[in-house]
Amino acid sequence: MRDPDRTREKILRKSGILFNTQGYKATSISDITTATGFTKGAIYRHFKNKAVLEKETLFYLSSIMFETLRARIKAETTAMGKLGAILLYFESYITNPEVKGGCPLMNVAIEADDAHPLLRREAVKILDILRDSVIAILKNGIKYNQIKKDIDLQYYATLIIASLEGAIMMSKLRGNNEDILRVKKHLEVQLKAIEM
Repeated sequence: MRDPDRTREKILRKSGILFNTQGYKATSISDITTATGFTKGAIYRHFKNKAVLEKETLFYLSSIMFETLRARIKAETTAMGKLGAILLYFESYITNPEVKGGCPLMNVAIEADDAHPLLRREAVKILDILRDSVIAILKNGIKYNQIKKDIDLQYYATLIIASLEGAIMMSKLRGNNEDILRVKKHLEVQLKAIEM
């Protein structure tokens, strides 16, 4: 790895921890210079401004999450197994988060409002990737006669993602995994109803 690549990766990694634990608005460039040991000039050589750094850091954090999730999904051979892998992945996020600070999508969604359009657009892209992945699993399940043909794909994708993200928030606030376990159990019942 060339030095600029190593520097860029270190900035993304250290910024990711700060943004995901302190928040995007609350984290200053000074915080990032302290964490990385790089000057402000070095950071801005790699990222045009803080907004671009935030956007690229969110993508970096999400890539970490998606890499593990993708591997777990790929290891399963049926649509229900793949959906179950998603449920298990999100359940494990409470006690063993992939990224310090928890789910980067949920954390950024709380902050990404009309005052932060670039970050909000990036969060929507990540949400769409997750939704499209769930829909692809459902479509393949239909194609291979594992899932009933007449289901509303958008409905089930929304139900799964919104339920899991909401359960993560509740479990994180309460400091235990009871809510995520309840939601996982509910989703398993919902998914069993569409299985062939």
